[in-house]
Amino acid sequence: MMTKYYFAIASQDFLLNQEPVEEVLRERVNHYQNIKKIIDFWLVINPTFINAPEMNIIKKQLNKPAAAIISENQVFINWLKLRFGFVLIGEFTSPSVNILQPLGSE
Repeated sequence: MMTKYYFAIASQDFLLNQEPVEEVLRERVNHYQNIKKIIDFWLVINPTFINAPEMNIIKKQLNKPAAAIISENQVFINWLKLRFGFVLIGEFTSPSVNILQPLGSE
């Protein structure tokens, strides 16, 4: 099954050093824990999805190296765009992975 993922991406320097991303993500994790929701976002350094041909327009706009916040929640990613401003947003589909299932088990 394919899953749609949404992302906010910027240079590592901007996202990790110039913006309070750690604080924002920590608050989000705390909120999810309080409402007993499974975390549906990830911070990815040097994301490989950006190398896909359909990402060329976004890749050309980035100062390398890049960092991305990826989520299944489009509203969260749109909120990040409003919160941080200088990030690019987009989406891609990828096969779903059950993160709770051990690797190699069916």
